[in-house]
Amino acid sequence: MISNSSIRSLYLDGAAGRLEALLNNGADQATHAAVVCHPHPLFGGTLHNKVVFHTMKALNGFGFPVLRFNFRGTGLSQGEHDQGIGEVADVRAALDWLDAEYHLPLLFAGFSFGAAVGLRAACADSRVRAVIGVGTPVGPVAAEAEEPRVYTFDFMQDCAKPKLFVSGARDQFGPRAKLETLFASVPEPKKLVLIEGADHFFEGRLRELREAIEAWVKERVLS
Repeated sequence: MISNSSIRSLYLDGAAGRLEALLNNGADQATHAAVVCHPHPLFGGTLHNKVVFHTMKALNGFGFPVLRFNFRGTGLSQGEHDQGIGEVADVRAALDWLDAEYHLPLLFAGFSFGAAVGLRAACADSRVRAVIGVGTPVGPVAAEAEEPRVYTFDFMQDCAKPKLFVSGARDQFGPRAKLETLFASVPEPKKLVLIEGADHFFEGRLRELREAIEAWVKERVLS
């Protein structure tokens, strides 16, 4: 694996204003560039989330430059939370920036809300060669005293790019049966990895998450 500890802080031009971002620089001969999206901002999700960080490290270890950013209304990003609708445009802004900066094939990864929103943008974008859904929220997501949020993934039935789904076998927002139903409905190539003992946040199982992503990148992206 390639080690590069150089990090760049920047802002992206988003539809709702500037978006706070961090770029983990890649190797000079990088073959791909990647974006990783964070979980729900109203539940405390930011670009510094542990699952997002470990997903970034797995991809950056191959020498890929990896961009993380805060969705609108999160951290120093301008705008207001838009229930996952406007956030699709935030993902497009990140993909546009990566494409303009590197002119490399792109990879997408998103955790939880970041998967629900980001896959919608990434699957429709021909520049994105492969996608990763981490803790994909196929079940209702709710905090205390909140209306449950339900995400739909019908759009993925037309997503012919390589797809990796990684979830905890005890994911409280991604019941195994529902995840397997989604997985069965999407076209090949695809892979589903369920990490035994892991919950939605991969508590104590972050190493297994990274290993699952690394193995799939070697097998599907770099082979």
